[in-house]
Amino acid sequence: MPTTPRTKKETLAWLRTISGELSTATIKRLEDTLPWYGDMPPGRRSAVGLVAQAGITSFISWYDDPKSIPWIAADVFGAAPRELLRSVSLQQTLQLIRVVVEVVEHRVKDGSVDLREAILLYSREIAFAAADVYARAAEARGLWDARLEALVVDSILSGEYDDELPSRIAALGWHGHGAVAVLVGTTPRMLDVDVLRRAARHMAADVLIGVQGGRLVLVIGRARPEARDGEDSEPAASLGFMDIAKALEPHFGDGHLVLGHEVPNLVDASKSAKAALAGFAVARAWRNAPRPVQADDLLPERALAGDPLARATLIHRIYRPLSAHSTELLNTLWSYLDNGRSLEATARELFVHPNTVRYRLKRVSEVIGWDATGSREALILQAALVLGAISDPDRRG
Repeated sequence: MPTTPRTKKETLAWLRTISGELSTATIKRLEDTLPWYGDMPPGRRSAVGLVAQAGITSFISWYDDPKSIPWIAADVFGAAPRELLRSVSLQQTLQLIRVVVEVVEHRVKDGSVDLREAILLYSREIAFAAADVYARAAEARGLWDARLEALVVDSILSGEYDDELPSRIAALGWHGHGAVAVLVGTTPRMLDVDVLRRAARHMAADVLIGVQGGRLVLVIGRARPEARDGEDSEPAASLGFMDIAKALEPHFGDGHLVLGHEVPNLVDASKSAKAALAGFAVARAWRNAPRPVQADDLLPERALAGDPLARATLIHRIYRPLSAHSTELLNTLWSYLDNGRSLEATARELFVHPNTVRYRLKRVSEVIGWDATGSREALILQAALVLGAISDPDRRG
């Protein structure tokens, strides 16, 4: 550079002359100093290079007339594709700006004081502009994700799937895999979805969140190990859905909390959702219902309320297995429940020893998984026998 000071017009002409040189030097510096830049696919590296070149060109225009240039963010980041903002963090963008400024400062270090001050002022403005761009993008993304998540949860609750549902779920960053269960409760006065998601991640789980007025719905899946981002969490296989529901219970409002049954995958989540919603609607009928409670523990109340799924579950999981296994076991259960769960009264009615009744009840529990000696399970079994007898055309009185 010549030693005589340049006029602003001459400086502008000189800057335009060396703009290509500055761009080339910037790309070289990016490759040498920023490892994440070199690891990018070629297409994204090219997009980052365009942003850097736009920053240099914008500085020259801004130096020409700082007041007439449009907003810097639109000028520099306008050429960046939307996916670039998702793949390059704000921290990396600021590193990019610093490299560009360092390259320009080094090249014009012998320039006028006004030019160096302009570079400093511009670097500050472009940094603020970058932060504003990312803030706007994050806000827009958050609003879009919230709407998309609500749409996905509504689709699961209604069971109305379409071909786009898998892509919508993937767009939300769902890390769940395998079995799924739906948890339904009341919406708290102050719902913090970020805290709720962190609590789920701590248990190696992922959640889809739906708020429907006073009702909060969670679709829970076990997260893949790579989705935990280095957080300390329990192994996914060690926690059942009831354990996860108990840990998430404080994030719900007051009232009942109902967990639907486990289903194999997200496509079948509507079955768990229907059970959980039906259970939530009648949970108040069980005076001492635990929180959370399994939807299947509310089968009698659901059946009385007209839930066809509950009726079918009681018949297919209790009545028919017993009927198919042994008429003797079925009749013993009938007698035991009709006699107020009295071993002696049942034994007298059946003309057997009480130990025989005790043995048969143990066999009933082994066949269907419910213990008739418990008061709550006795109610479930009684409902199943009534519904089964009504549905069985071959049963005689």
